[in-house]
Amino acid sequence: MKILYGVQGTGNGHIARARIMAAAMAERDDIEVDFIFSGRAADDYFDMECFGEYRTFSGLTFATRKGQVSQWETLKNARPLQLYRDIQQLDVSGYDLLLNDFEPVTAWAARRQGLTSISVSHQAAFSHDIPRASEHFTDKLIMRSFAPTDIQLGVHWFHFEKPIVPPFITDKPAPHPTNSHTLVYLPFEELDDIQLLLEPLTEQHFVCFHPKVKQQHTQGHIDWHPPSKPGFRHALQHCSGVISNGGFELASESLQLKKKLLVKPLNGQFEQLSNLKTLMSLGLCQPLYQLDTDTVEEWLLEPASEGLQFPDDPTPMLDWIVAGDWHNTKPLCEALWKQVNFGPKTRERLMSLAF
Repeated sequence: MKILYGVQGTGNGHIARARIMAAAMAERDDIEVDFIFSGRAADDYFDMECFGEYRTFSGLTFATRKGQVSQWETLKNARPLQLYRDIQQLDVSGYDLLLNDFEPVTAWAARRQGLTSISVSHQAAFSHDIPRASEHFTDKLIMRSFAPTDIQLGVHWFHFEKPIVPPFITDKPAPHPTNSHTLVYLPFEELDDIQLLLEPLTEQHFVCFHPKVKQQHTQGHIDWHPPSKPGFRHALQHCSGVISNGGFELASESLQLKKKLLVKPLNGQFEQLSNLKTLMSLGLCQPLYQLDTDTVEEWLLEPASEGLQFPDDPTPMLDWIVAGDWHNTKPLCEALWKQVNFGPKTRERLMSLAF
């Protein structure tokens, strides 16, 4: 089977999920896959060796400013004519299937040329009736029209009795984590604002990764790092907790590693607000609605999280894809959710919420 895989490149979470799929696909002789990414400049991708000779397009992305979506910047940076040309010129005729992780160029090209397409993404979960927060008409329109596909297979922390699968997370908790620092990843916030947030908390060591940091350096009790997959992975393994925006993938990895979470959702981004709502309802995070030092100080005293345990091998999904009965998602979902381990407190909350 020859598969085209379209991946939204705006956030590292989409790429992290694609890496796990790429590694599993590389072990098989019944799948051939080509990757396409869009949403960021070609030079801004890093640690992409596992994707082979991947291609990039400008696509569409949402611009942010000071921790919230900027509609003006988004419109100013949009290149609709280029997007239209890319969709028209992308030839998908040599493929049997499109897998799509919220990527618009491949989704619209597949629809235009009649190639069957399957969304396997967190965004696809919102095509079903699941908990959500602050959703407006424009949010519904974007989720439906941004990267349309024939079949929507969502990815989430719980199935809500819908066609939703758990995330695949390959990292396991370190045998002896040092718990020596708090990991901070707030890529949509300004560096100066993050420093003002953390500077008074001199008794805590913070390790901060940010796309605007160009060279590693230390300022007192704060270590600043540029993006690095191995560096970030090590920092995540050995932290005592994570302060992050409301992205899905990092929260999933943190839960797998039993790291407590302090989540500041991106203002104006209903998906992140909805993620926060679900995490809070399951008792798996604390909210940070604004960059408030007192809230961080209180959260630092919270105990460790009991976390969740997710499957690490996408082989059942790849077998389902190759089998070709794509509208029958129930056996796949049931098989994967049997591999998820909810802690006792989370199970109690699920029962009380009647999920």
